[in-house]
Amino acid sequence: MQILTPHVYWAQRHREIYLRVELSDAKNLDISLQENTLQFKAQGHGAKGDNEYEFSLEFLEPVRPEVSHKSTQRQVDIKIRKQEERWWDRLTLQEKKPLFLAPDFDRWLDESDAEMELQAKEEKINRISVESRVRKDPYLGLKKGYLFMYNLVQFLGFSWIFVNMTVRLFILGQDSFYDTFHTVADMMYFCQMMAVVEVINPLLGLVKTGFFPAMIQVAGRNVILFVIFGSLEEMQNRPVVFFVFYLWSTIEIFRYPFYMLACIDTEWKLLTWLRYSIWIPLYPLGVVAEAVAVIQSLPIFDETRLYSLPLPAALGGSLSFSYTLQLYLVLMFLGLFINFRHLYKQRKRRFRSRKRKVN
Repeated sequence: MQILTPHVYWAQRHREIYLRVELSDAKNLDISLQENTLQFKAQGHGAKGDNEYEFSLEFLEPVRPEVSHKSTQRQVDIKIRKQEERWWDRLTLQEKKPLFLAPDFDRWLDESDAEMELQAKEEKINRISVESRVRKDPYLGLKKGYLFMYNLVQFLGFSWIFVNMTVRLFILGQDSFYDTFHTVADMMYFCQMMAVVEVINPLLGLVKTGFFPAMIQVAGRNVILFVIFGSLEEMQNRPVVFFVFYLWSTIEIFRYPFYMLACIDTEWKLLTWLRYSIWIPLYPLGVVAEAVAVIQSLPIFDETRLYSLPLPAALGGSLSFSYTLQLYLVLMFLGLFINFRHLYKQRKRRFRSRKRKVN
């Protein structure tokens, strides 16, 4: 009598073997492991109609004697634990694959993908273990509420600046460049004074971002806003003000809502991508615009002697503030490198973790 064999599909992980037997409405299941060989016999509807089907598989390496299986109307799923957690080159001891056996591409992973999946599972288990041991912060809700409100206020402030400048640009064209400061400076002052909080938050442990990158960005912007634009009336009517403010606000209208939603454990994929991608062209452009503003202010500081440092009578005169700004230009581009590297690492970690979640 001819022995009928069902179609069997297999996949593996470092710890388990998965078998999917194409046998619908299976009954009278007889599945056993003897001397590293799986024996399967059942009645059901397979490739040859309603019949009794059976097969055997001798595995490449030792497996544990326990077999777990689940029968559905369409198939029989079998899971077997390996004796050692390692990757097999093939499933069976015999090199030639049985004709009824094929890869289960619905569950198939190569070794590197399986390692990533295993690592993600271990990280999740470790995180749950750590979270169960760590005492919950009784003020967590209050902290999240504070951060949510801060990011909301900043988002509304920079959105007002962005929309105001955009509307004026469409209505007035290039003429809007020359009165940007007088139109939106008050709101920009407010937002940048509020931004000092971003330097304090890491010190208080309210956020996980680094202290130095936040300090570099906030201090750099405040030098441009308060020292260059705020103290020199000659700079306030120049087009560079428009480009600096517009680039700042464009970055922030995506950054602050991202952090705001994070406070309530919510994520929008498009917003996440924009937050971690749009700064790549805009941040260097913003630094270039700031550098142009500094360079344009140098002759004004030389002429007005504003903020000049008095020197002893023997040396005569005073030391112009423009020399400090020239040093600041060097530090500005050094800060660009530090911040760019920090933000790029954040972006890389973020999308790597998202890829693991998807897999």
